[in-house]
Amino acid sequence: MDVHNAFLHGDLQEEVFMKMPPGFQVQQSNKVCKLRKSLYGLKQAPRCWFAKLSAALKDYGFEQSYLDYSLFTLQHDDVQLVVLIYVDDLIVSGSHPTAIQKFKNYLSTCFHMKDLGVLKYFLGVEVARSSTGIYLCQRKYALDIISESGHLGAKPASIPLEQNHRLPLANGRSLDNPEQYRRLVGRLIYLCFTRPELSYSVHTLSQFMQQPKEEHWEAALRVVRYLKGNPGQGILLSRSCDLQLYGWCDSDWAGCPLTRRSVTGWLVLLGSSPISWKTKKQHTVSRSSAEAEYRSMAAATCELKWIKGILSNLGITHSRPMSLHCDSQAALHIAKNPVFHERTKHIEVDCHFVRDEILKGNVQTTYVPTNTQLADIFTKALGKSQFEFLLDKLGIHNLHAPT
Repeated sequence: MDVHNAFLHGDLQEEVFMKMPPGFQVQQSNKVCKLRKSLYGLKQAPRCWFAKLSAALKDYGFEQSYLDYSLFTLQHDDVQLVVLIYVDDLIVSGSHPTAIQKFKNYLSTCFHMKDLGVLKYFLGVEVARSSTGIYLCQRKYALDIISESGHLGAKPASIPLEQNHRLPLANGRSLDNPEQYRRLVGRLIYLCFTRPELSYSVHTLSQFMQQPKEEHWEAALRVVRYLKGNPGQGILLSRSCDLQLYGWCDSDWAGCPLTRRSVTGWLVLLGSSPISWKTKKQHTVSRSSAEAEYRSMAAATCELKWIKGILSNLGITHSRPMSLHCDSQAALHIAKNPVFHERTKHIEVDCHFVRDEILKGNVQTTYVPTNTQLADIFTKALGKSQFEFLLDKLGIHNLHAPT
């Protein structure tokens, strides 16, 4: 559903005065307007609108999630409703069509709403349903990127980033038009919403926004040529799901040749479906690969705990320990055994909460070999064979979704 003129609904709590608009005739030119409602352009407008909408939902009986303030849930007898908000766009889901229609009628009495029907397209994400589950992709968005860069007729690339690249050490000529590079990388960042395999490539390219060089521009165009081969690729939220959380974490120790900071990569699966992932450079320099791996375990554990809370808001109980897969034996020993003082005493105290979660039974760590570590694709540029192998294991599919 969509709200017409959403920001005009907000009630102002502060005193805000406005000059008379051009063309408005007044007898005294020194008069000003005192606003009672919010207007587009006010800094308070988004907050006032969200407060107005939240109040309407809570009056209907919804509860706001404290883990994601844009998520509202209602549970009454055997009826469950879930509302997800992005500014003035709403996704309404529920267990009973009659209850959904009744709620939509209530919203229409509160605001001027537009019912957009069954969810097929939301914020550039295309949604397709089948007997196997829900498929999410950004095919139209990807084709727009390819078209804008002028690569509709280019030869596709098999991998998004060349293996063993040296982009941080590039010393070529600076681009004459860096805004073009920034725009392309910015669009690729949003494409990562349904393309996990692009996380590391886009993470690397986004580090050179300030002074991009020709090598960086060529690498960005290689990502576009990779999209050319599979613009409709996306993720499948499988219907056959055990509703259990599985985490995968990895790191590339001292991967940055300039700062020697490590790269953390993690992935969270709900059953066999990828639902959360990230590539991020660590804030501090790790003195060993075990320390770098341990920091990635801490980051993955944070995400697992947050998603477990979101599932609880949706009425899904996760009673079993969440599995966390790591390919570092040393990091696993550190997490389970508190006697490695010489090796771990310099690690921040908050990093050690992984051990506490293991003792509480919330997380269960598991060793996996490096060649089957799914998070490896988030920490480094891989060769074609290993890249395609992990792509298949991630549950990423190249299907066609309606635009």
